[in-house]
Amino acid sequence: MSGETLQVYFLGTAGALPTPLRNPPCIMVRRGSDTLLFDCGEGAQQQMMRARTGFVVDAIFVTHWHADHFLGIAGLVQTLSFIGREDPLPVYGPAWVQEAVSAIRSLSRFSVRFPLHAVQLSPGSCIPFSGYSVRAFATDHGMESLGYVLEEDPRPGRFDRERAIALGVPPGPLFGRIQRGETVSITRDGVPVDVGPEDVMGSPRPGRSVVYTGDTRPVPGRIADLVAGPDLLIHDATYDDQCRDRAREVFHATAGEAGEVAAATNARILALVHISSRYTSTLGHIRDAERGFSGTVIAPSDLEMLELPFRDDS
Repeated sequence: MSGETLQVYFLGTAGALPTPLRNPPCIMVRRGSDTLLFDCGEGAQQQMMRARTGFVVDAIFVTHWHADHFLGIAGLVQTLSFIGREDPLPVYGPAWVQEAVSAIRSLSRFSVRFPLHAVQLSPGSCIPFSGYSVRAFATDHGMESLGYVLEEDPRPGRFDRERAIALGVPPGPLFGRIQRGETVSITRDGVPVDVGPEDVMGSPRPGRSVVYTGDTRPVPGRIADLVAGPDLLIHDATYDDQCRDRAREVFHATAGEAGEVAAATNARILALVHISSRYTSTLGHIRDAERGFSGTVIAPSDLEMLELPFRDDS
């Protein structure tokens, strides 16, 4: 697990209206061999081609049922069917996911060649994957809506090679067995001795985590309840701080408010997304976010990819 990659592709970073440079919301997360989509705005499959990601998708998580966040599913399903997909595709989301998936099937005047499963989630729902999980939390968008936390399982502690040798474990295959959690038997001074992970391994280390809020007012407490110090917080920043009243009115966040959430949750990197079409530059958004957050702030363009390493101190 320690060697798994964690890559985030910003396939769509626009607000409700697309622009010549920004597509509707769609975030792809690749963790090892798994590929997840968080929201799937229209044109998602074309963005996947432009980003050269291919069409491997293991699950789709929808935050809410405003059209800019899910209209791309119908086109993607058709593309996947045309290229011969057979594996089931789960579509996770809040209430109305069953109706949405049924509507997608009805709109498709062809036979979908693979099972398309609708799975309704609620705040607190947890979907386990191999080595990580995705958990849902309630957001504040004036309707039933969810955000998602992708968090890896804890990693084993650091292996103390010198301690293992001092205990009589010879370098070689036994090292690997201990690091995989096994207890091994050795002979020390003619006496059989067991050496286990607790003898030569440090405390477990946290895995990496990504938070995606979808469209929302700030809800830092709900995020902090699920994850401590996310490596990446992808937050609604529809408006700059000059439009705080408008943001409250339509249940969105400003860039400054996103920065405050990043500070409150001890995030490492803040990515500002869902940028309103009224803005031709995000420099003001970044400045607003940086006033309340000392970590890294980015306002990614469409098709940018961010790879998250393990923390140097973990």
